Amino acid sequence: VAMMATCLKALAWSFLFCFGFMTLWAMLMVEFVHPLILQMHEQGRAFQDCSECLAATSSVMRANLLLFKTVIAGDSWGQVAVPVIEYSPTTAIIFCGSLMTLVFGVLNMIVAVIVDSFAESRQRDVLHLAEELEHDDLNDTKYLERIFNRLVAGRW
Repeated sequence: VAMMATCLKALAWSFLFCFGFMTLWAMLMVEFVHPLILQMHEQGRAFQDCSECLAATSSVMRANLLLFKTVIAGDSWGQVAVPVIEYSPTTAIIFCGSLMTLVFGVLNMIVAVIVDSFAESRQRDVLHLAEELEHDDLNDTKYLERIFNRLVAGRW
């Protein structure tokens, strides 16, 4: 139970940290990518039949959802990211930067924290087990001492 509580605590903080980083990238998307998407739509270059794509970067929350879909879940890269990167290659900094920091940075850090917390909990459990065994050993020694004392007392 203690190991699970430690793990859940680490997961909660890690998810908050991940959401914070996603929100930073989402703010950049709203500022720099959303005007490009609208411009591409007005020029007829992309997103003519995709109203969801037009709204994907219209707010920070929607951009967070887009980042979650594309970066965390790995879904729909070709729907928004690829056309925007082809239209304006500098936006690759935002899309690839978010991919690098979220997947290779934050998510790997989450795994490392979870593994470390389990290792720490396991170490504490091993120390606790050693203390229990030492306590049991002392109790067994006292029990044997009483038996031997009775044997000695019975012979004299």
